Amino acid sequence: MTAVLIGIGVTLSALLVQGMAAELSFRSVGALLTRRAVGTSVWRNGIATVMFIMILWMGHLAQMTIWAAVFLTLGEFEAFAPAFYHSAVNYTTLGYGDIVMSAHWRLLGPQEAAGGSLAFGWSTAATVTIVMRLVRIRHRNEERDRATVRS
Repeated sequence: MTAVLIGIGVTLSALLVQGMAAELSFRSVGALLTRRAVGTSVWRNGIATVMFIMILWMGHLAQMTIWAAVFLTLGEFEAFAPAFYHSAVNYTTLGYGDIVMSAHWRLLGPQEAAGGSLAFGWSTAATVTIVMRLVRIRHRNEERDRATVRS
């Protein structure tokens, strides 16, 4: 039961990090739109999308780091590298199974996997949203430019 309760707390904390990464991503693209640095070109929109995704990716890495730190704190690992590797395998639901935690803390693995799945789904939805927004803005700008040429 302790593992489940700790897992819930860590999952909520980790997802909060992903929320902050998503917010930073949206604000970054919003700032570029305000300055009209994106929204007019497929290439610029593509670069903005890659930037957006990389900020989200940093959020995912931060979540894996949080879980690894918890594993270290609980004494499941003696060094950060194997704790982070185990965390990444759980978070991404890769599930190699080459490193297994003790029976007492083993339930943290599926909880991290569930949180990682939620975070990846959230990132996917955010990325689709921003791509759709950039495409709409670009099309609106192209229509406006065509209307201006006709006038």
